[in-house]
Amino acid sequence: MHQDLKCVFCQYDRRKAIVENDFGFSIFDLHPVTNGHCLVIPNEHNPDYFGLSIQVRKGLDELLMAVREHLEDSYSPDGYNIGINNGSAAGQMVMHAHIHVIPRYVGDTGDPRGGIRWIFPRRANFWET
Repeated sequence: MHQDLKCVFCQYDRRKAIVENDFGFSIFDLHPVTNGHCLVIPNEHNPDYFGLSIQVRKGLDELLMAVREHLEDSYSPDGYNIGINNGSAAGQMVMHAHIHVIPRYVGDTGDPRGGIRWIFPRRANFWET
């Protein structure tokens, strides 16, 4: 398994993980956008989510489900946004693949319709054009 000594995720103290398995681990985001915002991170240092093996991606999916269970028990969200910023053009800032799990709550924003489409505000509100 490839590691990068300069990578914050490769050096993370796994004892602080919410859940983990042989393929990765989950932590709370240090700069959460909502209560319970988590990251699912592969053990393997690879900046490109699409470059991860199928086996690793399946392992991350298992973690995603375990994180959801933890969030349901601890935060009782009303919904979720799940996202991956893959590449600097997509806004990826930590060049180690990871999945954002963002719990959503009724009233946490004025109008949640369109969800992740709001990365392009002029194109997000397609239902009123």
